[in-house]
Amino acid sequence: MASEELRTSFSDLVVGSSSRTDSQVESSGDPSSEGGVQVTCFTEDLHDVILHFQIIRFSKQIYAWVGCNTAKFGHLYAAASTRPGNGVSVTSVLGGTSDNTGSGMARRLVLKTGLNIVLACNIPKDSPMLEAAAERKLIEKLRGLGYVRPRAGEDNTSTAQ
Repeated sequence: MASEELRTSFSDLVVGSSSRTDSQVESSGDPSSEGGVQVTCFTEDLHDVILHFQIIRFSKQIYAWVGCNTAKFGHLYAAASTRPGNGVSVTSVLGGTSDNTGSGMARRLVLKTGLNIVLACNIPKDSPMLEAAAERKLIEKLRGLGYVRPRAGEDNTSTAQ
């Protein structure tokens, strides 16, 4: 399937949206205005591979989907922080247990956001550099949307040094 066909297929998945190009974002707005739900979709061209992202922010969790060159769902992981040691538990909800592509990403997202994460990921298991690049883009977008909690000792305002 050609790259243009994949972009068209991906655009068709989002009902009532206009066609988007790489690095454009579509967001449904403020979570408080829509019953606590915010949907953000964007596409990035990384390492000659088209990655599609969808982030759905609920009141106490985030659903994220990362699609590699296609709109396939991929493996589904659920991750949440556990007590008493602030550890993170991850489980594979859909997909094989021998493939851990995405489980590490889900674990790190919980640590960065402090929220429960449901992550669907169809990045090939033999592409660790692509997985790392996709995770960086996802974290960058989550930080831009204000979903990543500040690091310890870090102010919410940036200061020039």
